[in-house]
Amino acid sequence: MSALTTQDKPLRRSFVSRVTNETKIQIAMSLNGGTVQIENSIFPEKKAGDVASQATGSQVIDIHTGVGFLDHMIHALAKHSGWSLIVECIGDLHIDDHHTTEDCGIALGQAFKEAVGAVRGVKRFGCGFAPLDEALSRAVVDLSNRPYAVIDLGLKREKIGDLSTEMIPHFLESFAEAARITLHVDCLRGFNDHHRSESAFKALAVAIRESLSSNGTNDVPSTKGVLM
Repeated sequence: MSALTTQDKPLRRSFVSRVTNETKIQIAMSLNGGTVQIENSIFPEKKAGDVASQATGSQVIDIHTGVGFLDHMIHALAKHSGWSLIVECIGDLHIDDHHTTEDCGIALGQAFKEAVGAVRGVKRFGCGFAPLDEALSRAVVDLSNRPYAVIDLGLKREKIGDLSTEMIPHFLESFAEAARITLHVDCLRGFNDHHRSESAFKALAVAIRESLSSNGTNDVPSTKGVLM
């Protein structure tokens, strides 16, 4: 299901299933928050109280990729974007974290694009800044249908938890490509790589939220008259 409408209000919901020889992924998303569920989970049992699981009156977030720090970053992105989001992934982590991280970025981008639907009646552009202690990041988004990503986080450690730091920008690049958006994210300052990464994902959430906010019309926000 994708951006259906009720009384001209977009529901902005999607479900994506992506299965390859390297990963099996299911994503249920609602960009407006609220309730989401996956009827047939790929996990026979889930652990209660996981760090990347949260349910409030307005959001349901449940992220299980098998890579703890990746779960944490996707959780932060969903929380501050106002999404309800379930991500389930079983990947070939006996090899390394590459396929899982890349494919989760691709599947999340596909879910986002499907949930957004036609780009009309929204600001299209969004800019966000987010600090985390000494770290400060900036993100700029364009719902352009021209996928491009420039990511500069200045990470120095080899890994944060079980996630290779080189995979963090690659996740964002994969997301932008599949979502067909233009994305610029950079960390302006900070010395702690956990803080630099998390502030970047939070800044991206702020920028995405702004880009999807109403511009007061039902017009396509483009001089071309089309963003498809």
